[in-house]
Amino acid sequence: MNRLKERYEKEIVSHLKEELSLENVMQVPRIEKVVINMGVGKALDNAKILDEAVRDLAIIAGQQPVVSKSRKNIANFKLRVGQPIGVNVILRGDKMWAFLDRLMNIVLPRVRDFRGVSPNSFDGRGNYTLGFSDQLVFPEIKYDEVEHICGLGVTIVTTAKNDEAGYELLRILGMPFKEER
Repeated sequence: MNRLKERYEKEIVSHLKEELSLENVMQVPRIEKVVINMGVGKALDNAKILDEAVRDLAIIAGQQPVVSKSRKNIANFKLRVGQPIGVNVILRGDKMWAFLDRLMNIVLPRVRDFRGVSPNSFDGRGNYTLGFSDQLVFPEIKYDEVEHICGLGVTIVTTAKNDEAGYELLRILGMPFKEER
């Protein structure tokens, strides 16, 4: 069992139940899934970029990503329906806990001039989104093998009813927030 999941089940659930003054253990917020996506609009000109993005995201997430295709024609971007424009992966269960553990303890401290993540990136329903300008902050990615740098977004979907409960859940799990909330 993953150490973060084990800590959540043994310590954090009871702590959150007290702190959020909940009546039932089932009301305690938990993490449902983690969505990682990379937008590769440059793939319209060069299909090799899409293959690299799929490879990199598979290495980062530990499972095969899905290619997202456009749903609309947008003339300004020379985009047609059905063209590949991104890749994403949804992590649940043990892979999700392992990824979150790596994210909080290895990846975020590796970011240059890191002073904590913004506590203002919640969506109003307790879900948190975090963006990276490149995939090189992940230790699994070898710098020499990357030809095209793509940004990626990580969304942590929780069962929290509001931002305060989601913030408290992630803070106790170990997310390094800035002290500005």
